[in-house]
Amino acid sequence: MRRRLWHFHGGLHLEGHKDLSMHEPVAAAPLPARIVLPLAQHIGAPAEPEVKVGEKVRKGQRIARATEYVSAPIHASTSGTVVAIEEQPVPHPSGLSAPCIVIEADGQDEWIERQPVADYENLDPSALRNVIREAGIVGLGGAGFPSFIKLNPGPDKVVDLLILNGAECEPYITCDAMLMQEHPRRIIDGLLIMRHALRAKRCIIAIEDNKKVAHTVLVNALQEHEAEFIEIVQVPTVYPTGGEKQLIKVLTGKEVPSNGLPIDIGMVCHNVATAAAVHDAIAEGTPLIERIVTVTGEALDRPRNLTVRIGTPFSLLLEAGQWRETDTDEVLMGGPMMGFAVPDLDVPVVKTTNCLLARPRSQPHRQPAMPCIRCGQCARVCPAQLLPQQLYWYAHARNFDRIQDYHLFDCIECGCCAYVCPSHIPLVQYYRFAKTEIWAQERQKQKADRARQRHEWHLERLERRKREEEERRRRKKELLKKSKAAGGDAAKKAEIEAALARVKAKKASRQAARANTENLTDAQKQAIAAVEARRQRLQKGGDSGDSQ
Repeated sequence: MRRRLWHFHGGLHLEGHKDLSMHEPVAAAPLPARIVLPLAQHIGAPAEPEVKVGEKVRKGQRIARATEYVSAPIHASTSGTVVAIEEQPVPHPSGLSAPCIVIEADGQDEWIERQPVADYENLDPSALRNVIREAGIVGLGGAGFPSFIKLNPGPDKVVDLLILNGAECEPYITCDAMLMQEHPRRIIDGLLIMRHALRAKRCIIAIEDNKKVAHTVLVNALQEHEAEFIEIVQVPTVYPTGGEKQLIKVLTGKEVPSNGLPIDIGMVCHNVATAAAVHDAIAEGTPLIERIVTVTGEALDRPRNLTVRIGTPFSLLLEAGQWRETDTDEVLMGGPMMGFAVPDLDVPVVKTTNCLLARPRSQPHRQPAMPCIRCGQCARVCPAQLLPQQLYWYAHARNFDRIQDYHLFDCIECGCCAYVCPSHIPLVQYYRFAKTEIWAQERQKQKADRARQRHEWHLERLERRKREEEERRRRKKELLKKSKAAGGDAAKKAEIEAALARVKAKKASRQAARANTENLTDAQKQAIAAVEARRQRLQKGGDSGDSQ
C-alpha cells in the first residue's frame, strides 16, 4: 500500500542540473601534499590540539580532542608530520581565518590500529554513542551538528520514528544520490546501528522521486536484511524537501514546534551520509576522515563525485574536474540556493563540504537590489510560513527585538524568498546578519550577567561577614550582661582578682627565667660573683651616705 504523504507550505520546483555529475562512478580524489584541518568543523566548541609541531601522525589518529559536550574531535586524514598549528583561511561566508592543524603528507598513508565493534547489538547505547563521538562524526547534510547528541534522546524521550534523509533537493548536488547508488548496504547497516542507539520503533529512508536508481538499489539491499520496521519512501521533488522540518511534515503530516526539535514529537532525522559514516566507525573502526564531494558546474569539463580526504584544498578538486578558470564567474561551496562564494580556493574541504559549484561567466549576473515593492511573493514560497518582508524591514532597521517577534530563528535560510524576489533583494543575507547580531548581543548579555552575578555574590559575601561579626558582638554583650546579672559585684571582683593572679604568675615566670643559673661554667659563675659583689659594695656605700 502506498504511504500517504503531506505537503509543506511554499517551496519551489527548480531545475536540478543533477545529470552533470552523475555520468561516472565515484572516484578517489588525489592525495594532497599538505592537509589543513580546521579545529572547528562542526556546530559547537572547537576541538583542542593534542599534537605538537614536528610530531609524526598516522592516518586516523586523533589529533584534536573535544573539550565540551557540543563538540567533536578531529583526526588525521593521512600520515605525515605536523608542520604548523596556526590560523589558516577556512571555508566560511565571512572569509576569515581560523586555527588549523597542518600536516605534511609522507605519501605512505599509514593507518593507526583500528578497533571495530564486534557486536554492537550487545553494546549499551551509551557506550555505542561514545564510539560514534570519538569517531568525530557530525551531520554530513550540511549543518555539522555532532551526531552522538542527536542519538541521545534522553531518559524521558521515546523515539517513535527515525528518518534517514536522502532528499537531496538542492540543484547540482549529487553526493548523497551517488552514495545511495553505490553503497546502499553501508547506509542500511548504519541505520540499524542508529536505531539501536535510539531504541527507535520505526525507520524511514526518504528519497526524492527523481532518484529512481538510488531507490531501486536501496529497495534491493533492504530485502537482504528482512527488516520490517524499515520503510523506503519516495517524496516529491520540491525544494526544500530536504529540510528537516519540511521532510517530517511531508512524511508524517506533523509539524515540529517553533523553536523546538524533532525529538519533541518523538522523531529524529539524520542524513544518509551520516549513517554510512556511523557504519564505518562501528563496523570498521574508521573515524570520519573523508567524504563524497560533488565537483560540478558548467565551468568544469568533467563534473563528477569524488571521495575526498578532509583537509584537501578546493583547488585540487577543481583540477580533478578539469576546471576552466578563465570561464568561471565564482566558485560556491554548496549549491546555488544555500551555498556561499569562496574567494580563496586553497581553503580545505571540511566535514560539511558536500559540493563545489563552479559557475560560468555566461550565466546572468546577480542584478542590483531594488526597493521592495511589497508583492508578497516571498511569503507565498516560504516553507517555514514566515513573513520574509517583515523580517527584511526589521533586519534593515537593526530592530533585533522586533524581528524575533516574527520568528527569525525558524528561518532555515533556504533562499526561496530571495530566489523569487523581483527586486533582487538578498533577503537571506539580511537574516543571517540579524541572527549573527542577536547571537553577539546574547553573548554580551550573558557576559554582563555573569559579571553582575559575580559582583552580587561579592557584595553578598561582604554583607554576610558583616552580619556574622555583628552577631558575634551581640552574643558577647549578651554573655557579659548575663554574667553581671548572675554574679553581680562579687563575680566582677573575682574576675579581676583572677586576672591579677594571671599577671603575677606571668611576671614570676619571667623573673624565674632570668634568674636561671644552672649549668653555668666556672668563668660565668666568677663573672656573676664579681657583679654581685660590686652591687653589694655600691649598696653599702649608698646606705652609709644616707645615714650621714
